Amino acid sequence: MPADPPPRLAPDRPPLPPSPGELAERLGIQIVELSAERVVATMPVAGNRQPYGLLHGGASVALAETVGSVAAVCLPAARGRVAVGIEISATHHRAATDGLVTAVCVPISTGRTLATFDIRITDEAGRPVCTSRLTCLLRDAPPAGKAAPAVAPDGR
Repeated sequence: MPADPPPRLAPDRPPLPPSPGELAERLGIQIVELSAERVVATMPVAGNRQPYGLLHGGASVALAETVGSVAAVCLPAARGRVAVGIEISATHHRAATDGLVTAVCVPISTGRTLATFDIRITDEAGRPVCTSRLTCLLRDAPPAGKAAPAVAPDGR
């Protein structure tokens, strides 16, 4: 089977980090389309279920924040900056019990310091599973070598 093509990236954007983050990796989130106008990602239901066998609502929200944050750093205003989520809301419409869910993220409003996104998560039949709205703050990136450590100095 041929490898999946890399996500599309706006031609004037610098490369993104090789991964959307540790949580996204644990949840199995895969970015499949990437531009300043739209980010699309998939996530398996298997491994992300709550005790009743349904897709965990928190996994849907993590998927929404992942695609929204990735979309925010694709914006022209984000050059040399980082995006941090400051508000997210979600409405869960129906349960998913297997297969993949797909998140499609599009900007609602973008500015110099704030960006708000609409995220629609659907099941493999195209039925709505969750809708979400995310607002990100665009902040100056920390100077090289000044980023917060991934692990606290005491090892926790």
